[in-house]
Amino acid sequence: MLTVADIFEALTNKRPIAPQIISEAAVDSRQIIPAALFVAMEGEQQDGHNYIEDAFKKGAQAVLIEKDVEIKNPVIDINNFSLSETNISFDQPIAIRVNNSLEALQKIAAFWRSKLSIRVIGITGSVGKSTTKELVSEVLSQKFSTLKNTGNLNNEIGLPLTILKMTESHQRAVLEMGFYVPGEIKLLCEIANPMVGVITNIGTVHAERAGSIEAIAKGKAELIEYLPENGTAILNYDDSWVRPMAEKTKAKILFYGLDPKAHLWADQIEGLGLQGIRFCLHYKNEQLFIRVPLIGQHSVHTALRATAVGLVEGLSWQEIINGLQQGQTQLRLAAVTTPSGALILDDTYNASPDSVMAALNLLDELQGDKSAVLGDMLELGLYEKQGHEMVGVRAAQVVKRLITVGERAKIIAQAAKRSGLPGKAITSVDSVDEAIQVLQGTFKKNDVVLVKGSHGLHMEQIVYALEEEK
Repeated sequence: MLTVADIFEALTNKRPIAPQIISEAAVDSRQIIPAALFVAMEGEQQDGHNYIEDAFKKGAQAVLIEKDVEIKNPVIDINNFSLSETNISFDQPIAIRVNNSLEALQKIAAFWRSKLSIRVIGITGSVGKSTTKELVSEVLSQKFSTLKNTGNLNNEIGLPLTILKMTESHQRAVLEMGFYVPGEIKLLCEIANPMVGVITNIGTVHAERAGSIEAIAKGKAELIEYLPENGTAILNYDDSWVRPMAEKTKAKILFYGLDPKAHLWADQIEGLGLQGIRFCLHYKNEQLFIRVPLIGQHSVHTALRATAVGLVEGLSWQEIINGLQQGQTQLRLAAVTTPSGALILDDTYNASPDSVMAALNLLDELQGDKSAVLGDMLELGLYEKQGHEMVGVRAAQVVKRLITVGERAKIIAQAAKRSGLPGKAITSVDSVDEAIQVLQGTFKKNDVVLVKGSHGLHMEQIVYALEEEK
């Protein structure tokens, strides 16, 4: 377990006699558990330094601070720390004054990671990171004690917090790595030291911040560029941006996809709607027919990624198949039945052109009268018009009724109309509240409705309203 002594050694290269255990780390004082490390940082909305006393009351063993604060507990300044000082007492919880709390957190995490023999699997890409992380974790858990980052703890703050949950008992860690700006994944790799890197795909998510799809591809490639020669890069052969990344790594390559040229590939794919998917998997001289409870034919790629990691990590086929069939990995999409008998596909966590297209493809597999409620897709930058138009064209091929929410989503409506969906079947509104007014009371048994949009629109409110209507 991480100790107070480890924190000091990480930050100063000096190790005091301070065996007090640190249970985990948190940047939100409301999440403090006994013996935790509280990292006080100044954010856009709140300043963690205002909650130091709250953290101590909840049992924090140590607090990182980057400002001078007046507190009852001892404060040790890292810049003036000396083992020869006689007035330092670790008998009570302490505050540790650092120059930058976030950098200190990252340094502690990298130090702690370096002390453990755990193998790390890093996962990045534009779409499918979280579902891949969950399924890879389920597969590896068939053989190893496995840690994964929870929720959206995939950035320069969340990933170090996850690493500080590692213990000597963990054998594998599956870490999703988010990307917003160039250099971010490189930093995460320097902290986590992955041996295996998985790239899902490259799309226009976060293009507004990254600048272009070329910049996104370059940023994602930082993961496989970091891998050592005895590591493995698991790359999507079907993605024209991912496949060339093989030239950027010293590591061994394992291609996956639907193309027989890939090392691991699938064919004979059959969508079973909400019952899952069935396909034939090929690897070397092996051929296996598999059914897994993942929703949508696009999920075959997710299953291939998890299979690839399992193969690299030495699992048997039976262990891999058992992990794939655990199956509760469809994090973002839930099927909800309304009182009228309509089926609502709640996929409101977030939206990008690729993920909306995948959701529309799933909708196309289902039986019933199909509708889609689609909201703005944010952060697409230069690809905003192109991305929304692509979705509109596909929506016209799938649905009988289309409701768009937000200014950008009107581009979806316009493209759907140009693609043949009758104008009377299309409604565009500006807000979630307007959408609820338009939709309530209009669905009946045999209707299947997809609700999807960027998280900032809070389109989950539409699902709640439809689910509760009498």
